[in-house]
Amino acid sequence: MHCHDLGIKIDIPPEARMIVLAGNPNVGKSVFFNALTGLYVDVSNYPGTTLEISHGKFGPDVVIDTPGVYGISSFNDEEKIARDIILSADVVINIVDAVHLERDLFLTQQVIDTGIPVVVALNMLDEAVRQGRQVDVDLLSDLLGVPVIPTVATQKKGIEELKAAVSYARSGHIDHELHSKLHLLHDRVGNQGEALLILEGDPIVAERHGIKPGNDREEIYLMRRARVNDIVGHVVRQTSQGASMGTVLGRLMIQPLTGVPILAVFLYAMYKFIGVFIAVDIVNFTEKIIMKEKYEPFVRALVGHYIPQKTALGTILTGEFGVLTMTVTYILGLLLPLVIGFYLALSAFEDSGYLPRIATLTDRAMTGIGLNGRAVIPIILGFGCVTLATIVTRLLGSERERRIAVFLLGLAIPCSAQLAVIAGLISRVSGAYVFLFALTIFTVLAVAGTMLNRFLPGESTDLLIDLPPLRLPRIENVLKKTFTKSYNFLAEATPLFAVGALLIGILQVTGLLDVLQKLLAPLTVGWLGLPKEAANAFIMGFVRRDFGAAGLASLPLSEIQTIVGLITITLFVPCIASLLVIFKERGRREGLIIWPAILSLAFFIGGLVAQGFRLFGSVYAVIGAVAVILLAAVIIGKMPKPGNTSPIDQNVKQRSSV
Repeated sequence: MHCHDLGIKIDIPPEARMIVLAGNPNVGKSVFFNALTGLYVDVSNYPGTTLEISHGKFGPDVVIDTPGVYGISSFNDEEKIARDIILSADVVINIVDAVHLERDLFLTQQVIDTGIPVVVALNMLDEAVRQGRQVDVDLLSDLLGVPVIPTVATQKKGIEELKAAVSYARSGHIDHELHSKLHLLHDRVGNQGEALLILEGDPIVAERHGIKPGNDREEIYLMRRARVNDIVGHVVRQTSQGASMGTVLGRLMIQPLTGVPILAVFLYAMYKFIGVFIAVDIVNFTEKIIMKEKYEPFVRALVGHYIPQKTALGTILTGEFGVLTMTVTYILGLLLPLVIGFYLALSAFEDSGYLPRIATLTDRAMTGIGLNGRAVIPIILGFGCVTLATIVTRLLGSERERRIAVFLLGLAIPCSAQLAVIAGLISRVSGAYVFLFALTIFTVLAVAGTMLNRFLPGESTDLLIDLPPLRLPRIENVLKKTFTKSYNFLAEATPLFAVGALLIGILQVTGLLDVLQKLLAPLTVGWLGLPKEAANAFIMGFVRRDFGAAGLASLPLSEIQTIVGLITITLFVPCIASLLVIFKERGRREGLIIWPAILSLAFFIGGLVAQGFRLFGSVYAVIGAVAVILLAAVIIGKMPKPGNTSPIDQNVKQRSSV
């Protein structure tokens, strides 16, 4: 195949070279094309498509531009056109973005593998410097085996050097194993580039030669990705010299030594904004003053004109758990301020570029419990509202991860309203008991995550995430995202709250609520060692978690009883709204597994702590036992799962996922 076979109407003199520009989208090819061809440019439609191909004269030679692509294959029209033009080229000028070498060099190496002479224009070096990336151009040229010219096309830097280097374009280095495969097929096909694409399974190229497409694409792509990652690891050095303040700060945010303290500062600020200002000050005003003191009396008086409040229907509509009272109060007075506050903070983190860095920083820790760093987002949200966080698990990359995250949120993450009550209760006990509470909840999170990761089928996804530049969040973006997400949350959550209030109201008027309280009494007294009145706290905790914790506050409890009660109510099945969202997100079948499992674990673990104290008689002995369990979970988490690939295979997989 030669340039004349392309079907494009291009006047190419017999002795002229066909020079092709190739590169990923948005790398500045048009600037180079204009610099090489000047004003003498023509445009033709590629045969059979509506895509236009620019071409022009460069001295005695012809320059042809190609669509921006990430590879040459048959995945779409752009790649097919780029493939055919590149395979016809005498020289390829490959434009590479110095900021995204990991991405762009994959196409570079694929073009080199075709055997066509190449010269690389390493563009946007000024932006790379601002981002603290220094590229060893000479070493890059040696490793690729082709000339590499540093350029800043927008400032016309390196253009003249690139023009001169076209005459020195040469074929680059190819992997030895791939070279052997190409050599065997080259004699049959007569063209190294087409032999490569046949090996990669390109059906169109294979059909031209009457050959069955190969099935080596994945192997070749993994090999190429590993080679590119290795080259980048040698030629790119991160430095603060010339880097902007945002680049330096962004780099510090993903290093554990500096990133963890920075994250702690931001989380503390987030807690002060949401957990104190919103959850206490704003919610006290919206829930207590506006809804309970103004709205609820108005609704009860209005409905009372037609339906007496003491009747069953009146109780269901306007009683303590009324559809028209509790539902609206929870949605507008409690949840809406929290949701808006969280989405304001989350949108600011996202728009500033910090959220992906939090995911990167926490990725390794999350891997042990079957998640990746992206799961930190719903977990952070869970400390504000588990209902909201359960919906946000949709952003996770697989069903397996969503299943793990929903279970852990329902089991071990207390919401902000519950945290406020817990803080008041825990202030009554000494430091050792406070540590026992925190250690137990963390151990449950670690053990449950480790077991789910080990026994659930499948593997969690790798964290593939772009780290955008740090910048000040734009107010209009933050407000727009907050409004959209808050509105969507209200639209989804309101019907669920109404159903939950209706269910609790029916239990109340039928007397089943009292029956449940009596049924729980033996469990709370015998196993947990709590007063029989604690059963009421667990029933109320099902309606709302902080109601359960508040119910414990009214009881005369010892220090160990306080901690046992708090552990149980923290791990207790989430409130009715969260439960309904779990059923909506995970389906009825999984919901009927998650709900009883969380309920059973809460009472089982709370009872274990109570029985451990009875057995050992010392809070420090119980702390030691919990610490041993946590250590065992960490060791199990680091053990390879049965049937996993070897460390070498895992390394290749990770390197191929850049």
